[in-house]
Amino acid sequence: MDLNYTPEQIAFRREVRQWLATNVPARPLQSFDTAEGFEQHRQWEKTLAKGNWGMVTWPKEYGGRGCNLIEWLIFEEEYYRAQAPLRVNQNGIFLLGPTLMEYGTPEQKARFISKMASGEEMWAQGWSEPGAGSDLAAIRSKAIRDGDEYVINGQKVWSTRAVFADWVFCIFRTDPASEKHNGLSFIFVPLDAPGVTVRPIPQLNGLPGFAEIFFDDVRVPVFNRLGDEGQGWHIAMSTAGFERGLMLRSPARFQETAKRLVALYREHANDILDLSIEDAVVKAFMDAEAYALSIYQTASRLMNGGKIGAESSVNKIFWSELDQQMHETALNILATRAELLPHAPAAGDVGNWLDGFLFAQSGPIYAGTNEIQRNIIAERLLGMPRK
Repeated sequence: MDLNYTPEQIAFRREVRQWLATNVPARPLQSFDTAEGFEQHRQWEKTLAKGNWGMVTWPKEYGGRGCNLIEWLIFEEEYYRAQAPLRVNQNGIFLLGPTLMEYGTPEQKARFISKMASGEEMWAQGWSEPGAGSDLAAIRSKAIRDGDEYVINGQKVWSTRAVFADWVFCIFRTDPASEKHNGLSFIFVPLDAPGVTVRPIPQLNGLPGFAEIFFDDVRVPVFNRLGDEGQGWHIAMSTAGFERGLMLRSPARFQETAKRLVALYREHANDILDLSIEDAVVKAFMDAEAYALSIYQTASRLMNGGKIGAESSVNKIFWSELDQQMHETALNILATRAELLPHAPAAGDVGNWLDGFLFAQSGPIYAGTNEIQRNIIAERLLGMPRK
């Protein structure tokens, strides 16, 4: 693999850096798990869209720039280097968007993608149910066809961003007699539709980052089904590949965290007596760089016609556990001050390490628990038998 950038890629990096330097808000936005912060982030998404930076890999006709995956990685590196706001519409642009590109009709693409890129419509993900977490094949919520509409009944839970979002993409059982992964369909539902009830679920920090959604005789047009009826499992697995593999968590996110961790260690080095902390900092930096090189290799292979399959489970385990390890190390460096949230009167320069640590605990759970990912790796990559 050639690790040198082309002149065109260097020029692209310069363009991205200059635009971000001009447009990134001078002050951090409020948390997008609050109503005010969500709207601030929506406005930021609109600002990105004005410069066609909403999702650079998308075709120009949908608000993108037609960039390849290497250019996307460059954009992400500059985005995190500039400490730009986190993407509140990540369920849409990183997960549903690529899935729509692959499976959507021209009419669906025209209807949904541009508004997704512009921040006009925000998306939540509605897969998990009270009896179907990582095991999506256990879904029981139904969407029964009635002419040109589906009538939806059931419940979804742990739906990220659903409290303030406009739409949710879900998997429903369209064949009530079906079992496991058969008879499922991928359907979009507006969250303001009659019969939809959204109830917030507080996170560890008390903010409503999740929600449970109840569907009581909710009617949506058949137009809102992505792909064929009964194809939902296959489409969802493609979406899960984006979630676990490249798009949802780019290497730049962890590289920047590793750089901040190194800076934190240097600031407090004279007060640290436990030598294992230095080892943990060095390992975190090396792992973040190794992950970036691995993803560059994967991106190059995909650009040459390859595919990403079960190896996305390896990626998911690696980045989720790396995120936990980096934040745990930061809290060990900060010692007792690590218990302070950034807005506490005595916090000083403690930063957002505790917030990051709390969020990192969810990494091994969302996008399919790491226990399930290890089963996938054992069976599909290593060829080991099922129990």
